[in-house]
Amino acid sequence: MSRVLMFKRFERFWHWSQALLIFVLLFTGFAIHGTYEVMKFSTAVQVHTLAAWALIVLWVFAIFWHFTTGEWRQYIPTRDGLFAVMHYYLIGTFTGASHPYKKTTKAKHNPLQRLAYLFFKLVISPIIWVSGLLYLFYNDWPATLDGALELETVALVHTGAAFAMLVFIIAHVYMTTMGKTLTSHIKPMITGYEDLNEHH
Repeated sequence: MSRVLMFKRFERFWHWSQALLIFVLLFTGFAIHGTYEVMKFSTAVQVHTLAAWALIVLWVFAIFWHFTTGEWRQYIPTRDGLFAVMHYYLIGTFTGASHPYKKTTKAKHNPLQRLAYLFFKLVISPIIWVSGLLYLFYNDWPATLDGALELETVALVHTGAAFAMLVFIIAHVYMTTMGKTLTSHIKPMITGYEDLNEHH
């Protein structure tokens, strides 16, 4: 049983900062849409916009970090062991079965996690950013977009992507509770260290 540094300091900072900013974006985003009235519309828009720019800056640094450290390889999808992991999450976790994936520092994420995170990074995130920036700079749209793209369409796409992000976060949080204890998968993202015999 060996205790290793699984998540480096920047990874933990990036993870928790991203989580906080996404929570702020979801909270203010639904306030903007009138889901609840806990702040002024103008305040919600201002906070939403500031949080969005902060998250963009964070992601620029995160992308740079992933490529300069080689950590981007952690997200390369694989079918090797994918169905065994799916079977574990659907059935095995409720019957006391052992996790079929053997985590290492070179392969932190199981095949299902890799697909989920890749979908988040390459589908949900780009859609929400492009639609969000189009929404933000609506008054500055070039003539080429005039008539070709409706603001209502952009708003609908942005809201749809926000709901997809919310679903992803709910699933992500739920999956963190599926360890030996409710917090055994959360502690490594706080301390950085993990016992390699405890698998996600």
